[in-house]
Amino acid sequence: MTSEQTYGWLEDPGIRDFLIAGERFYPPDAVNFTMAEQRAFYDRYCAHFRKPRPPGVVSEDLSLGGVACRRYRRTAAAPAPVMIYLHGGGFVLGSLESHDDICAELCEGAGIEVVAVDYRLAPEHPFPAAFEDGWAVLRAVAGTHERIIIGGDSAGGNLAAALALKSRDAGGPALSGQVLIYPGLGGDMTHGSYATQATAPGLSTRDVIYYRDVYAGGGSKYAEPLRETDFSGLPPAFLVAAALDPLHDDCEAYAEKLRAAGVAARVRDEPMLVHAFLRARHMSKPARDSFAAITAACAALAHHGQLPA
Repeated sequence: MTSEQTYGWLEDPGIRDFLIAGERFYPPDAVNFTMAEQRAFYDRYCAHFRKPRPPGVVSEDLSLGGVACRRYRRTAAAPAPVMIYLHGGGFVLGSLESHDDICAELCEGAGIEVVAVDYRLAPEHPFPAAFEDGWAVLRAVAGTHERIIIGGDSAGGNLAAALALKSRDAGGPALSGQVLIYPGLGGDMTHGSYATQATAPGLSTRDVIYYRDVYAGGGSKYAEPLRETDFSGLPPAFLVAAALDPLHDDCEAYAEKLRAAGVAARVRDEPMLVHAFLRARHMSKPARDSFAAITAACAALAHHGQLPA
């Protein structure tokens, strides 16, 4: 069966094209390859979809809290709130390069600084290494910025939610918001979208289990934020759920727990989109519209501490 036939049922032609192109670089069975091969696949995949940075956005590579980071800002702009961004990649893939264009576009579109974190990867560095790296960066950024939001996609969304919990628990920086893009938050993998979208294009439930096991979080709430029992005192949250993604239901489950604790939370549900659709934002209208909503949420939370109207 050709890729066109495999994905012909998808409503959005841009997402079909995205998935077909992606398979040329990152095969659906990538988790069956060695870690070195997986990372080589992912690097080529990210490079293929990478777009030039918006004019007027500059970056600086630096160390914050002993962790390699990349800071994005707009040329000649006044000091701005900052977003700490944790990249996706199943805790085993990704780097400062893999999400460079995404971070640059968020910087320009939301009128904020963005600090991307080059956290340590599993399996060489299992939990809590990536989490500890994010915490070190958050504490360092808090020394220079008062208004901070935190966010990320997929595994990065997991880390962002976990760091919001840690900051509350440890009396750390009072975050202005969290932006969680198709995050994996530790939901029950025996039902809901983990069952109905078990073989979804781009990410399967089997893949999620693989990444969870490699990360080796041991059931900690800082590895699986849905294990928390007290969601009070957390920052307002904007979540994005892709319907064609086993992680879909984690977003609503987390938002429901936040709302029950009196925390503002909103889920943008994307009925036509798949996991990793951020990379399709320049070839799919639904993905482009979603990225615009994400950018608006970053701006509203960073500048005003509130979800967009």
